Amino acid sequence: MSPGFAGSAPAVAAVDWGTTRMRVWLIDRDGKVLAERRGDDGLITAQQKGFSVILEAHLAALAAPETLPVIICGMAGSRQGWLEAPYVTVPAPLRAILAGAAPVPGQRRDIRIIPGLAQRLADAPDVIRGEETQLAGAGLPAAGCQLVCMPGTHSKWVQVEDGAVTGFGTWPTGELFSVLAAHSILRHSLGEHPKPVAADNPFFRRWCETALAEGGDVTSRLFSIRAAGLLQDLKADDAAACLSGLLIGGEIASARRRHGEGAASVVLIASGALALLYQAALGLAGLDVRAVDADEAVRAGLVEAARENGMIARTGAAP
Repeated sequence: MSPGFAGSAPAVAAVDWGTTRMRVWLIDRDGKVLAERRGDDGLITAQQKGFSVILEAHLAALAAPETLPVIICGMAGSRQGWLEAPYVTVPAPLRAILAGAAPVPGQRRDIRIIPGLAQRLADAPDVIRGEETQLAGAGLPAAGCQLVCMPGTHSKWVQVEDGAVTGFGTWPTGELFSVLAAHSILRHSLGEHPKPVAADNPFFRRWCETALAEGGDVTSRLFSIRAAGLLQDLKADDAAACLSGLLIGGEIASARRRHGEGAASVVLIASGALALLYQAALGLAGLDVRAVDADEAVRAGLVEAARENGMIARTGAAP
């Protein structure tokens, strides 16, 4: 047992390394979290300070053993990251994706980065990096077809069949909201600091229903938000709710046409306020929703990746 840990000793460090933030967990051999750190040491900071320097500082703060192996997902494996973990081309089984984690050379400990996914279709090229780990930890059935919605700055909609990713698409909904709110005529309607949108806001729901009914054609409706402020005294916070509902409704309508024709249900992998917004919007679209917490999913996926790479032994009867 390692010094500083009253219970089980850590078996692996699991790291979710994003563009602006990172999370580090110490995990025991049963997959239990022993300690955690979060910080603003994402890709952008790490490019300046050094990935190894930042990782070792977090591990030292957690009193991690010097030989503790590390499994990483996210932007540390991008072309601009620590080591480019080559994309796996879909269709691809989730377990095989995790097992292909790329080792980081020249380190005193075993450090591996989970690869992302590539869709190499001529008319629909796309990539995923980080979300593959959430998919692996979301508890998806081993058999059957699943439609998965993973909202965020760049929302992902993924088709999973019998444990393999068969296709996916990206909708930059969060980025569009930010760009339109700050750099378009709508900035005069939303103001500098609109309040976060609530899922039960009637403006959010109404504009979401409009986008769903019109099949996702949102561009013709965007200027109406500005006009409503001029003609109907639409307040800034409600204008933000209109824009959010319009963009999320448009995303859902478009994604269903491409990936979910005939689908009656969706697995929603999200956390916090965004999870509530999408759960409400998916309900308005008539879909049954199984919600999975994104934080728990990425952690579970990292644990599974550690097992696939021999960092944690499998227990019980699991193969």
